[in-house]
Amino acid sequence: MREPLDPEMFDPVCPSELMPIRVGDKWAGMIIQCLEGGPRRFSELRVPLRTVTPKVLTASLRSLERDGFVTRTVRPGPARHVEYELTPLGRTLLGPLSTARAWAEAHLPQLLDAREAADRPD
Repeated sequence: MREPLDPEMFDPVCPSELMPIRVGDKWAGMIIQCLEGGPRRFSELRVPLRTVTPKVLTASLRSLERDGFVTRTVRPGPARHVEYELTPLGRTLLGPLSTARAWAEAHLPQLLDAREAADRPD
C-alpha cells in the first residue's frame, strides 16, 4: 500500500497562478509533484488538486503524456483502473521545479506586491 497524497499538499492561500514558472500549463508542475512518489490514480490526484476540474485535470495529464513527461497505464482486471506515472524525462523536471518552488516561496511577498502594484488603477 502506498502513502496517500496529502490533501493539504498545496497551500490554498498560495494558488497556482502565483507560480511564475510553468511547465505545460497552470497545473502541470503540481501534477508532476504529485507523481514524484510513484504512480497515482486519477482519484488520488484529485485529493491535493481539489480545485481543478476533472476536465482540466484530464487535459493537463494528456498534455504531459503527449510531451513525454507522464505515462498512462491501464491496469486490467475486474476492477480495471488507470494509473499515471512520471517517465524518466518527467523525473528530470523534479529538480528544476523544486528550485522554482523554493524561489517562489522565498520571494512570494515581493511577487504579490509587484502584482498588486501592477493591478492598481493609476
